[in-house]
Amino acid sequence: QVQLVESGGGLVQPGGSLRLSCVASGLAFNRYVMNWYRQAPGKERELVAATTRAGGAINYRDSVKGRFTISRDNAKNTVYLQMNSLKPEDTAVYYCNAVGWTSDRNYWGQGTQVTVSS
Repeated sequence: QVQLVESGGGLVQPGGSLRLSCVASGLAFNRYVMNWYRQAPGKERELVAATTRAGGAINYRDSVKGRFTISRDNAKNTVYLQMNSLKPEDTAVYYCNAVGWTSDRNYWGQGTQVTVSS
């Protein structure tokens, strides 16, 4: 059974930092592209960052470029999202997503809440 478990969310003041983690189990982690998405209340889920199987970052949405960094440790089956200089508009539930080599190999975590507020 595939599981993606996110952690690291919480309440932080504007300008602060958080590091999200997603631990995967039940899949060949190093064969999956790993993504971070987020969904704010009343908005659609959007891609935040994506990393290749080998760990090279391949995509960031424009609004987080220079502030967020995605990385992965294939030995630990874990993908991270380091978030710096957080803004209130970064407030959302953040989801980990694993995408494999067939259309049915697409898995999601349960999400972790990030709230940026003073």
